[in-house]
Amino acid sequence: MTIGEALHKASKTLAAHSFEEASLEAEILLMHVLGIDRAKLYALLGEELSNGDAEVLTQLVNRRLTNEPVAYIVGHREFFGYDFHVAPGVLIPRPESELLVEETLDFVRGRFPAGAPIIAEIGTGSGAIAISLALLLPKAEIYATDISASALEIARVNCERHGVQDRVHLLEGDVLAPLPEPVDIIIANLPYIGDAELDKLGNEIRMFEPLEALAGGGDGLDKVRQLLVKVGDKLRPEGLILLEIGYVQGGAAASLRPLLPLAASVELVKDLGGRARVLKIRI
Repeated sequence: MTIGEALHKASKTLAAHSFEEASLEAEILLMHVLGIDRAKLYALLGEELSNGDAEVLTQLVNRRLTNEPVAYIVGHREFFGYDFHVAPGVLIPRPESELLVEETLDFVRGRFPAGAPIIAEIGTGSGAIAISLALLLPKAEIYATDISASALEIARVNCERHGVQDRVHLLEGDVLAPLPEPVDIIIANLPYIGDAELDKLGNEIRMFEPLEALAGGGDGLDKVRQLLVKVGDKLRPEGLILLEIGYVQGGAAASLRPLLPLAASVELVKDLGGRARVLKIRI
């Protein structure tokens, strides 16, 4: 069997089980088996695939058929142009969270021309957001907290992979409690799935990704409220809070303003699809 034939077979198998991105997922799995990039893959389509590699590919496809996410199968995921190790125990980084990075960069350019703010990411998971910011803002000091020790181990691996372990300080604890000093920017992608929505999640999310990183209570905003009521002196004057929310939670999230009486402004930042995805609060 040639590499091209194996690719077609894997794609056809996934498509037969209604995976919407069957062709892309087949490519990713086969590239992982061969340890090559997409350009190399397509340059080798006519080459023979070894029996051993064909067997491994079949095993990976079968894992995908159980709804295991591709990112967990291959052990990594791209975020903001950088590659991050992921594993069960942390949420898989998603494109919508890149809006948090973009908004942070915009704020830093205007407020900190020297590019040296103190930033805290709450609930860092794999560390993708904190590490992306460390790479883009080499003068920034960054704290990354998480209540999960296993998640912080994965974040530590990613810090070392990207060489930012001296500038991203990993702290274990709930929400803002671990922060040792006030910061200029607080960023968080906290659990925001409401109780009624949990059972409606796709199988690959509901069955494999950590529930504690998804479940946000009755309306999905319990952790957001917890953070806002505890901000206090954890945020410096003229600071910024950026919180990712579900696309239907804009109105409910904006109504939380009374929890921060000193807020100078509260706005909803929309994604490219025009959906509110970030609650942006200026102090």
